[in-house]
Amino acid sequence: MTRAAISLTTGLEDPERVTVALLVAVGAAESGRSSVMFLTKEAVRLTVDAVATGVACEGCPSIPDLMARYAAAGGEFMVCPICFNSRRLDDTTLVANAKLGGTVQLWEWIGDGATTFSY
Repeated sequence: MTRAAISLTTGLEDPERVTVALLVAVGAAESGRSSVMFLTKEAVRLTVDAVATGVACEGCPSIPDLMARYAAAGGEFMVCPICFNSRRLDDTTLVANAKLGGTVQLWEWIGDGATTFSY
């Protein structure tokens, strides 16, 4: 089955974009696809424990619920270490399914191919 790589650059400053990216990631992971979300810029904050909060819009699933579903389905977060460290965040506060990894690690994960989405 095809792998799915979802790139996200925004965090809670644009909760609708975060919600859409998480919905795509959850859909991939829950359908059995190996899935990674590559987080850069402000999106790296989403993987700090207890930061991903709120609901983007009326009728939207909550961001914490989507994060939990993604983790339960085996989805992983690859967090840009340059972006993470430049914000002076603490890597001991990362959620369990997140790890620091940059473009080299992303390309290693993609291997011979993946379906990609960018938000």
